[in-house]
Amino acid sequence: MLQELCLKDFENSAGTVQDIYLSFQQFGQNPDTAPVVLINHALTGNSQITGKLGWWTNIVGPEKCIDTEKFSILAFNIPGNGFNGKKEHLIDNYKEFTLADIAKIQALALQQLKIEKLFAIIGGSIGGALAWELAALKPDLAENIIPIATDYKATDWVLANCKVQEQILNNSKEPVKDARMHAMTFYRTPQSLSKKFNRTKEEVKPCYKVEGWLQYHGDKLEERFQLASYKLMNHLLTTIDISKGSENYLEEAKKIEGNIHIVTVNSDWFFLADENWDTYVNLSLVKNNVSIHEIRSIHGHDAFLIEAAQLARFLKPVFGSINKEAETSTKLETEIFNTQANENWAVSNSRVGI
Repeated sequence: MLQELCLKDFENSAGTVQDIYLSFQQFGQNPDTAPVVLINHALTGNSQITGKLGWWTNIVGPEKCIDTEKFSILAFNIPGNGFNGKKEHLIDNYKEFTLADIAKIQALALQQLKIEKLFAIIGGSIGGALAWELAALKPDLAENIIPIATDYKATDWVLANCKVQEQILNNSKEPVKDARMHAMTFYRTPQSLSKKFNRTKEEVKPCYKVEGWLQYHGDKLEERFQLASYKLMNHLLTTIDISKGSENYLEEAKKIEGNIHIVTVNSDWFFLADENWDTYVNLSLVKNNVSIHEIRSIHGHDAFLIEAAQLARFLKPVFGSINKEAETSTKLETEIFNTQANENWAVSNSRVGI
C-alpha cells in the first residue's frame, strides 16, 4: 500500500534545490468522494496508522473514531524517515530543512494528488506541530486543525532536550539505542514509571524492570530506525515555529480559517500543558473557532497514544459531525420527497374528483 511521489527541484529554507521522494499511504474511502483526513506521524512513527501493525488503530479504522468507512485517510512519511527502506532517499543535508519545509512538501504533494480541501489535519507531538505549520502555510486548506500534545513553537525546554539528544546521537557508541532510552524518560513521568514498575526487578536479568524496559525500547528502535532519520527528526523538532522567526505566533495562528481544536496533556513534560492553555486563552481573544481539551493522565507526553478513550471522546464531536451532516441531508431529502409526494398525490386525486 506504500506509494511514492517525487517532487522535482524542491528548494528548502537554506536555498538548496533537490528532488524530494515522499512516500505515503491511503486508507478508507476514495478521496474523490469522501472527506479527506491528513494524519501526521510522531518522531519515530510512520504512515502505517491503522491495520494490524498500525500505531493508531485504537483511533483510526472501521467504526472507530476516525472511521475508514466514512473518511479517506492520507498519511505522509516525513521525507527521510526511512520508512520506505530506501537509503538513497535519506536526507544528508537535514540541517538545511525546517518543519515549515516539510509543510511545503506536503502542500505540493496534495497539489499533485489533486486534493484541494481537507476535512481535518491531525497529528501528535511533532506530527501535531506539522499540522500547525501546514495550517499556517495554507490557512484555508482544512476545516479542522487538531494539534495533539504539541505546540506551534519549540520552547527552550524542547530545544534543551533536543540538544542532549543531538549529543547522544553524535557521540554515543550506540546512538539510536541510547538516544531512545533518554527520550523515553521525558515521554513518561516519574508517576507513570512508579505505577508501572514499583521498583520491581527482572526475574532473569540482574536489573530493575524499568531498566529492562528502557533497554527494550532502545533495542526495538535500533532494529527499525536509521541514525540519519533520528538526526533529521530531532533537528526538525528544534525548528517548530509558525511565526517564521518573527515570534508573532498569534498573528499567524489567527489567520488560520479552520476550526482549531487543541488537545493537551496535563502531565506532558515535553510540550507543556501551560503553554497550550496560554495559546488557547490568547488565541480565543482574536479567533472565535478555537477550543481546547486536556487529557488527564499520569503517563505524560505519551498519553496521546495511551489514553485512547479520552482522546476519542474529544475527537468524536469533530469527526461525528460528518454523520450529523449526512443525517441532516438525508432528513432534508426525505422531507422534500414527502412534500413532493403529497403534492403529487393531491394533484392526482383532484383530477379524479376525490
